[in-house]
Amino acid sequence: MTAFRKFVVKLEEQLSNSLPGTAAQIKMAPITRLIELERERTEEEPRKSAVLILFYPDREKTKLVFIKRAIDQTVHSGQISFPGGKYENSDINLKMTALRETEEEIGIDPKQVTIIGSLSKLYIPPSNFDVYPFVGFLLKKPQLNGNHEVQHILEVYFDELRKPGTCVEKAIFHRTGKEVLVPSYAIQNEIIWGATAMMLAELLKITEGT
Repeated sequence: MTAFRKFVVKLEEQLSNSLPGTAAQIKMAPITRLIELERERTEEEPRKSAVLILFYPDREKTKLVFIKRAIDQTVHSGQISFPGGKYENSDINLKMTALRETEEEIGIDPKQVTIIGSLSKLYIPPSNFDVYPFVGFLLKKPQLNGNHEVQHILEVYFDELRKPGTCVEKAIFHRTGKEVLVPSYAIQNEIIWGATAMMLAELLKITEGT
């Protein structure tokens, strides 16, 4: 069994256990999130969305995929995220949402993806979304093609996210127009912060020692 297959088998087992949820996510929660949760939780039912945390082997190591969203007028413009998007009525379930959006955004055929579990749901105050993160893998390195919603694609060795100096505080311009310090993962000259960093924190927690 290859190192990648061993990683996937172990990860599937870890995802089947009780998840740390908020206890792990909070490590990467910006202070602005706590304020937004207090001020902006609406009476409207949160909309549903799903993302795909996608692993694949490359040079005997494990990689995963992020996208940098295109610059536009949306709330999460220009941010690093996992591929994914909002639930559509035509989707059978949220897993299909994650797979459909991933195909649309980076060209991955859903038939090539094996889903092995999911992380804890996460509420996003600015857009009033509940996000459901699914975890899956490909058997080989893919050909990735970003659509118009994607500025560029980041392919990251999973081990790099654990290196000293990767988890740092960075100043960002918040949507309120103020500069704030946020916990983040600095990788490939980009910073991963906010909801994506919180999901990643849970993933890193459950795979400690793997």
